[in-house]
Amino acid sequence: MRWPDGRHVAVIFNIAYETWSKGKTSGVGPMGNPLAGGLFDTNADGYGRYGAQAGIQRLMRTLEGTGVRASVFVSGALAETDPQQVRAVAAAGHEIVGHGFAQDLIPASLTDAADLDSIRRSTEALQQVAGQRPLGWISPRASPGPRTLPHLIAQGYQWHADALDADRPYLQRTAEGQILAIPLAVEFNDLAHAMRFGRTPQQFVDMFTETLPHLLAAKDDVVILDVMVHTHCYGRPACAWAFGEIARLCSDRQDIWVATRGDIAAHVFKSINA
Repeated sequence: MRWPDGRHVAVIFNIAYETWSKGKTSGVGPMGNPLAGGLFDTNADGYGRYGAQAGIQRLMRTLEGTGVRASVFVSGALAETDPQQVRAVAAAGHEIVGHGFAQDLIPASLTDAADLDSIRRSTEALQQVAGQRPLGWISPRASPGPRTLPHLIAQGYQWHADALDADRPYLQRTAEGQILAIPLAVEFNDLAHAMRFGRTPQQFVDMFTETLPHLLAAKDDVVILDVMVHTHCYGRPACAWAFGEIARLCSDRQDIWVATRGDIAAHVFKSINA
C-alpha cells in the first residue's frame, strides 16, 4: 500500500487540545517538581489551563493561510466549558478527534464502566457542539484500557491512534467488530522536545527539515510522520511559530501527502475495498 499518487511519506499535523477534571492538574509544569504532601499544584494547573485560554486560538491562527488541516485531539469536557472554540475549530475545517472526557481519565486506570462512560460522554458532547460525530479517537496519554477497543467500536468509531507499535495502519478485530489502528509517530512531540529534552523551537523545525529528505530517499518505506503540538505547550508565543513554519514547508510539496488521520483512514478503507 502507498499513499495517493504513489507517494510514500504522509505528514499529519496534530494538535492536542486538552483539559483536566476539576481539582486535577497537568502532570507537567514549568517548575518541573510536583508539590509535596498532596498539595494542589496551582502552577501546573495554570500551565494546563493555558491551552484553552489562549493556546488553541494561537495555533488556529498559525495554521491560517497554510492550507493545512490538522487533526485536533479534543477533551470532551471542552465541549461544555469552551463550546464556541471547539465549534470554531470544526468550522475552520480541522478534524475533531475524540480524546477522552478529561486528560486525567486515562482508560488504562479506569474500570470498564468508567472507560465506556468517558467515551460516550466525550462523543456525545463533541457531536452536539461540532455538529458531527467524531470517527477517530486517541485516549489520554494514548493509553487504552483492556476494553477500550470494543467500547470504541460500539460507539461507532472507525479508527484510533492508541498504537505505537507499527509504521502503517492495520486492522484490529474483536468480537464486537473491527477498527483501524493508525499508529502515532512520537519523534516530533513538543512535550518531549521542550519539557524533557530542553530543545528550542528552531531545533523542532531543524529536526523536521533534516529528517524529511531521508524519508523521501527511502522510497520503499511507506511511513506516516506525525507533527504533534499541545495547546498548553507549543500554543505559546515563543513556540507556535515553529508549528506554522513546518506547515508552510509542507503545504505546497508534491512529494509528500499532507493529510489528517481521517484522510489516512479513508484511503486505507478504500484500498481494502478496492
